[in-house]
Amino acid sequence: MTTSAAGANVSTDLERLGTTEHEIAQLISELSDIDLALTEALSNLPPPVGQVDPSFQSSVCNLIQYLELRRSDLRPLQMELSELGLSSLGRSEGSIQASIQNVLAMLHALIDRPDLVQRATPPVHILQGDALLAKHATQLFGEPPARRAARIMVTAATELATDRALMTGMLEAGMDVLRINCAHDDASVWAQMIATLRSAEAERESPRRCAVLMDLAGPKLRTGPIDPGLPVTRIRPRRNRYGVAIEPARVLLAGELPDTTTAPCLALPADWLERLRPGDALTFRDARHRKRTLTVATTGEDGIWAETDRTAYVVPGIRLRLRRTDEAVEIRGVAPVRQHAITVHRGEQLVLTRLLEPGRNAAQSDTGEQQPARIGCTLPEVFDCARAGEPVWFDDGTIGGVIEHATSDELLIRITQAATGGSTLRPEKGINFPETRLEISPLTAKDLADLAFVVEHADMIGYSFVSNAADVTQLHREIAALGPKRPGLVLKIETRRAFAELPYMLLEAMQWPRVGIMVARGDLAVEVGFERLAEVQEEILWLAGAGHVPVVWATQVLETLAKTGVPSRSEITDAAMGERAECVMLNKGPYIVAAIDALDDILTRMSDHQRKNRSLLRQLKAWETRAD
Repeated sequence: MTTSAAGANVSTDLERLGTTEHEIAQLISELSDIDLALTEALSNLPPPVGQVDPSFQSSVCNLIQYLELRRSDLRPLQMELSELGLSSLGRSEGSIQASIQNVLAMLHALIDRPDLVQRATPPVHILQGDALLAKHATQLFGEPPARRAARIMVTAATELATDRALMTGMLEAGMDVLRINCAHDDASVWAQMIATLRSAEAERESPRRCAVLMDLAGPKLRTGPIDPGLPVTRIRPRRNRYGVAIEPARVLLAGELPDTTTAPCLALPADWLERLRPGDALTFRDARHRKRTLTVATTGEDGIWAETDRTAYVVPGIRLRLRRTDEAVEIRGVAPVRQHAITVHRGEQLVLTRLLEPGRNAAQSDTGEQQPARIGCTLPEVFDCARAGEPVWFDDGTIGGVIEHATSDELLIRITQAATGGSTLRPEKGINFPETRLEISPLTAKDLADLAFVVEHADMIGYSFVSNAADVTQLHREIAALGPKRPGLVLKIETRRAFAELPYMLLEAMQWPRVGIMVARGDLAVEVGFERLAEVQEEILWLAGAGHVPVVWATQVLETLAKTGVPSRSEITDAAMGERAECVMLNKGPYIVAAIDALDDILTRMSDHQRKNRSLLRQLKAWETRAD
């Protein structure tokens, strides 16, 4: 074919594509500049790169190139490439420079010109990105099951220490990783959990091994105790959807309160109890001054049980009257005691205190002055860092406010977010300071004490409250001091600062061969704002993909199903998104086996349609025949 004929064919092809040779040349120039910038980004690497583990050497170079690429707005370029039927680079984070060079080759082919530029060899070739991520995920979590790519991680409840049947059920349903939260229980219980896991595995004779992640507790940033006031217990019958009592409330009457009880219990004089018999009516006025009656149902070795079909709130000091004899006695104690809370309203003030004195509701002083509600904070370092104007959130973002005044001992907070009619704030609820730079070590004295056990028994360590590269260095140093074992390290991204510092934390973490990221969406949503969570978790997935770092998708996955046995519709869709991660975490609950089974089914089905952020176009059979 003559040169003129070839040129004519090129012109015809370009006309069919709706472009010109000049426009293609402009795209080549723009992409060539990007390719050169990516090469130059590797010429002046930060110091941690030289210490990166060999398994992450090419990955860290790809990560640095990805960060360089994302310094510019590529959307106009992406649209032009997409209109030509070429890769828009939207899913190229795993091998960024190789993807750009492939597109350049296609553009040169379109205008039938050779690429005369001597281009640098990409750190990661097109086919290497997925392979490196899969390799790193297997090194961290173990081999995935044959039917799906994402692993399932499950948080251990205390009863798993001795319940081998439950552990076996979880393994058979599809659990791949057992998560032990070191904020609960102790080393003896953790050891029992792991022993039960290995025993259940041996019983199943499965060749696959379930990995163990142990989460370090980290600093405790929670609300303090609340003034208990008078203990109160609630007696409540079971009602149907119309509010009609369908099963009476049962109340245990005893001389002493039991150590633990789920049923309401009233402590009464033993000699008076001996005179009770089935059918006796016990009348009283409850804490709200409502008339109520308890009817003795049974007496025997298991105690005296009475029943009522009316709700009652009972406190010590209330007098019970035996209608048959008109004798009355005072209730000496009640159990279980309802957890106390303070109530806050939008527009009111709340004082957060350094001292863990019992909190209390807003009240008027003797002089008639309105005094705001008060509650303590379990982390005193907060008061050295917080400043006026910074936001504060309580209880997973259900209550919010802004610091109006800060001292070394108190923060005066104006409540800006609360439910209509007020929100209740209880002890041990989480507190978030999303814009406060908290200079706090993520490793507490408890964490350092737990670390010897964790390093010895865990396959990987969950690092809570980590917020910068120095925190990663600190944990590396503490682990190295304990001996040669090197468990995997999973960085929990749960604060705004951790998200901002993630690239630098990864560069430090990659000095060890087994690294992962956990997207702790609960705290992260409060920290960055619920409306921004979707964007932030997407950016974390992109960054992790560029570094070939496996991701754990965590927080509230199938939570309603695990707790109630019935899933919500929205959480099914949310669980399906977990296919984009290498591991999906479930929290504990009474229906955890059903939740694992459902998640296994969802992830298995989605593995045919989705791989990370790439849609897979398998054969669709849904519309092959019309429904009758």
